[in-house]
This record gives sequence, C-alpha cells and structure tokens, in this order.
Amino acid sequence: MRCTAKKTFEIARETGNDLIVQVKNNQPGLLRRLEHLTATTAPIEVHDSRNLARNRQEDRRVEIYAPGPALDGSDWGPLVTAVVSVTRQTSIRSAATGLWTRREETALYASSVMLPAEAFASAIRNHWSIENKNHWVRDVTLAEDASRIRVNPGVMARLRSQALNIARANGATNIADALWNAAIDPAVSISYRGL
Repeated sequence: MRCTAKKTFEIARETGNDLIVQVKNNQPGLLRRLEHLTATTAPIEVHDSRNLARNRQEDRRVEIYAPGPALDGSDWGPLVTAVVSVTRQTSIRSAATGLWTRREETALYASSVMLPAEAFASAIRNHWSIENKNHWVRDVTLAEDASRIRVNPGVMARLRSQALNIARANGATNIADALWNAAIDPAVSISYRGL
C-alpha cells in the first residue's frame, strides 16, 4: 500500500508546489531516520524566537538540516529537501497558585523545499493559526466531533463551513458570539451579506 504522505509529496511536486509536513508516529521508518539525523548532525541554520503573553511564555527553536545520506535507499530520498526540527519550551503561570509549569516538545517536519530557518518558523507558526481559526472553532464552538449525524455527515460539514464563511465575511472575529447574537436576534443573520 502506498504511503499517503509520500503520495502527497508526489502530487505537490507534479503540480509545481512545495510543502512542509509534520512527521508523526504513523510514519515510523521516516520518523526514525529524521530523529537519527537530528541527533547526530549539526543544523545548517537555527532561528530562535520568544512569544510572551499573559501568564505564558513560549521559546521556539527552529533548526534546519540537509537530509544528506540519511534518506538514501528510501523512497523519501528524492522527495525531502530539508528536515526541520521545532523545539517548543512553554512556561505557563497558574493564576490560582502563581506557580509556573513548564513543558517541552519537539516536532520534526519534512519539506520538499529548502528555506531559511525564519521562513520555516513563520510557515509552521502560521499553520497553527489556521488550526486554531478553523479546526478548533469546528470542534469546540460548533461541536462537530460530538455530532450524532451518521447519514451523509458531509452535508452538515458543508453547511457549517458555509456558516463560518458567511460570519467571517461579515466581520465576525468571535464565532461563538456571532452565533449567540444571531440566535438571539434573527435580524442579525438576515443583515449578513452573502445570504
């Protein structure tokens, strides 16, 4: 059976596009090779950044590696041009106790293009804004994961997408508030452009 991620790389190449993909446990062979590469090779470029927010500090280190011989003899060799390691050290202060808790995680990415470390950092960080803006809203605000619809669930998913697109096109930044206001006052929904 063909690997889905490998197929995605091939499709991107055929269409003239490049991509960056997080390598997870569902690709154990590739993950092992990349872990070995990052543990035994010096990065060719590093970018450090810090994000501060109320009761939260996140330090991120993005390291870029050339795959070199690490992927020789595998199907991934001709597809992966760069390997990216992102280490996040996050400290979160509890408002109740004032104590800080710290966690650290490292994620590995395979890329079909070589970019500067800062460009990779920006691309990967922007992915999380998409994740938060779309998937989190669907899972939490619209309770999509809790849906009991079993027959043609795609129809309801498209209706949710349409509702989100209309709300955002009309300037809604907080979808939960927009849904609440529309439920309380039907004139709000009727006034939306795009209906």
